[in-house]
Amino acid sequence: MLRQLITTIVFTGLLSLHAVRCCAQVSNAPASFRHPGLLHTQESLHFIRTQVAARQEPWFSAYQTFTNHAQSQAAWKLRGPFAVVSRDKPTLRFGDVEMVMDANAAYQNALLWCLTDNPAHAWTAIRILNAWANTCTRIVGHDMQLAAGLNGFKLVNAAELIRHTSTFWKPEEIATFERFLNTVVKPPIYDFATFANGNWDAACLKTLLAIGVFCEDRPLFERACIYYRSGSGNGRLTHYVINEAGQCQESGRDQGHTQLGLGLLAEACEVAWNQGVDLYGENNNRLLKGFEYTARYNLGYDVPFVPCVDTTGRYRQTKIAADKRGELLSIYEMVVNHYCGRRNLQAPYTTDAAIHGRPEGPAHQCDHAGFGTLLFSQLRQLPQRKTQK
Repeated sequence: MLRQLITTIVFTGLLSLHAVRCCAQVSNAPASFRHPGLLHTQESLHFIRTQVAARQEPWFSAYQTFTNHAQSQAAWKLRGPFAVVSRDKPTLRFGDVEMVMDANAAYQNALLWCLTDNPAHAWTAIRILNAWANTCTRIVGHDMQLAAGLNGFKLVNAAELIRHTSTFWKPEEIATFERFLNTVVKPPIYDFATFANGNWDAACLKTLLAIGVFCEDRPLFERACIYYRSGSGNGRLTHYVINEAGQCQESGRDQGHTQLGLGLLAEACEVAWNQGVDLYGENNNRLLKGFEYTARYNLGYDVPFVPCVDTTGRYRQTKIAADKRGELLSIYEMVVNHYCGRRNLQAPYTTDAAIHGRPEGPAHQCDHAGFGTLLFSQLRQLPQRKTQK
């Protein structure tokens, strides 16, 4: 009995030591979470309101694009909810398309509540959040990490805004939504997606960070930060942006998925940044190098390419992919805002990619936040075109 007790004490001590070491890797993390503090803070929302009220460009035009979008309407009619959701294509996809649209609508209406003080938008967001939290019990299938990660991120961002900027959402409804996050959204993504291309890991990563903040779950938040730095899968920063030139793990696959992964990692960095943790700066701003490389290639310039194999050994690439080249996604404004604005660094190709799409419109499905010119450009004077062919 004594031996068993000693063994238990020693084992517990080792676990505690491991936990301390893991937490120590997340330097400068605050003792408490900031709210709202996922993609948006009170300060960033105030900046948007100020620019729109003054009809400053490009924010005012971007605002009009945002408010005219179908999923920004307070009269949005729910497409769901469903008890079980699967993203698997083509024959096993059910409930996901509807969850995508409702998640976008919840997020966009929550933002418009914050920007307009119109309670109709808040109630629409709450109606969507409650419906899915009360009904959806499982996210299943081969693509469950993507369904939970991408859809869940939009929903939890909406919830964070409503919870911390209004008094409309009842405590018992918030508790139900927290249970939904912990029992439905979190389980498929908790161990990431080490078997897949890196955009899968990145979808898991950003949503675990977001759930950690919303649910005040410090170990979960730390777990995601540690994975970004030293995880085993393709979504780890240095496994996704594989070298100093900025080549990405999916650069030889197609440019759509490459931008998808980069955008997801950037959103993870934005959530961490708003909580006082600088993932953007990891490995000498490696993420920026990935954006510069990818933007440069998609703007029509040549880039170097090194044949590579991913962490699973399944995905071997011998040349950069031309598929989807030039089809720029709505992911660049947030990154320009951070590196050029907050850090005063040069990002010429990323800047040109942002300008090319300005004002940014919606994301593909609910892959990213979208609408970055309105939502993430916090510079009084936006950078102008940097490169010349």
